[in-house]
Amino acid sequence: MSPSTAIQTFRAIDVIRKKRDSIELSQAEIEYFIDAYTRGEIPDYQVSAWLMAVLLRGMTRAETAALTDAMLHSGEVLDLSGLPARKVDKHSTGGVGDKTSLVLAPLVAAAGVAVPMISGRGLGHTGGTLDKLESIPGFNVNLPVAEFRRVLESCGCAMIGQTAEIAPADRKLYALRDVTGTVESPYLICASIMSKKLAEGIDALVLDVKTGSGAFMKNENDAAFLAELMVETGERMGKRVLALITDMDQPLGNMIGNALEVVEVVDVLRGGGPQDLRELCLELAAWMLHLGGASKTVAEGRRRSAELIASGKALEKFRQMIELQAGDPRVNDDLKRLPQAQKITDVLSPKAGYLASIQCEQIGTACVILGGGRERKEDSVDPSVGIVLHKKVGDRIAKAESIASIHYNSEPRAERARQLIVESCAIADTPPTAKRLLIHKIIGRSAESN
Repeated sequence: MSPSTAIQTFRAIDVIRKKRDSIELSQAEIEYFIDAYTRGEIPDYQVSAWLMAVLLRGMTRAETAALTDAMLHSGEVLDLSGLPARKVDKHSTGGVGDKTSLVLAPLVAAAGVAVPMISGRGLGHTGGTLDKLESIPGFNVNLPVAEFRRVLESCGCAMIGQTAEIAPADRKLYALRDVTGTVESPYLICASIMSKKLAEGIDALVLDVKTGSGAFMKNENDAAFLAELMVETGERMGKRVLALITDMDQPLGNMIGNALEVVEVVDVLRGGGPQDLRELCLELAAWMLHLGGASKTVAEGRRRSAELIASGKALEKFRQMIELQAGDPRVNDDLKRLPQAQKITDVLSPKAGYLASIQCEQIGTACVILGGGRERKEDSVDPSVGIVLHKKVGDRIAKAESIASIHYNSEPRAERARQLIVESCAIADTPPTAKRLLIHKIIGRSAESN
């Protein structure tokens, strides 16, 4: 239906009332509502009422797919059909220390799969891919679409922020959700994520849905519901989609903070890095290679990913992407070229025992307090600060042994962060029961049959 026809047929108040009364909206009604709001013809107060009705009443699968489609087509949808390789991306729902995107883009591209990645900035206690990339001196995440395409054609991967042309409805709706208490709706989360990802012109998508104390979805059942919703929505729109539900009850890897996380990315691409980060990167890469046609099985994808790291090809691809996006590729060889904090101090354990648990969200908040994230939208980010964990859950620790190091530039901020880290770490006399990093897989029918 054309916008002009839709405007004559529907009224915003009727769309609000239907959702309030749990009556399923048609695709045409949703298209009208999103199109009119994007063009400024429906005021914020009416859309706020509709968002709250969605939060309270939910949406059907058909409504969720229609909302995603309307948001997707509110702006430009990239046509990457000229690239011979399959286009595959990965999205994480956010966590603490989650730097997998920076490993996966060059790793998967080194296997011949194209990775067009449009990412976001830090949100609350979670770090943002764009902030991490910008800690690399000179790295430009604000490429216009034509330049994004050129980088992608040159090296097989490119990582940028959302442009003005891509899913403008999402930008408007997200800003409104943030101030109306409607961020948590899984239907709105699904439409927001999927509209941006599908606008990249991808063939397949691998989702990493976090659950635990450091995730937005604290409850495993809530994470599974969101994962199923996104997989089904993607499949309705003709894409191969898979979701992994992974643990975020403690930070991923050992380093939290923008430049520090780039250090850990390079470590992994060199063949080292912490075990949990390596394990998750290889699992996600294996599925991306499989859906991208670069491996017949997931097991083969895992083996090939490990080989690409061992051979140095993945690290070289990272160097190439950095250079093409105006960054300093020498950071791959000399990590001291990344921003460095002025001071480092240790957080010491108050007693001996085992690290029984970490309040992961509070560790992320401690990094924000140091300046590594934003407490307000207009805040600038200090790329040099952060936290390095020396102990993970289950590790034995002696009294006065270092749990973590704080990299900082402000004494008052460091002291606030230190107190929060101490409060976040529970020390017990016996080791905790080990938790699995990979909790569950939700595989779409088209992904399963690939």
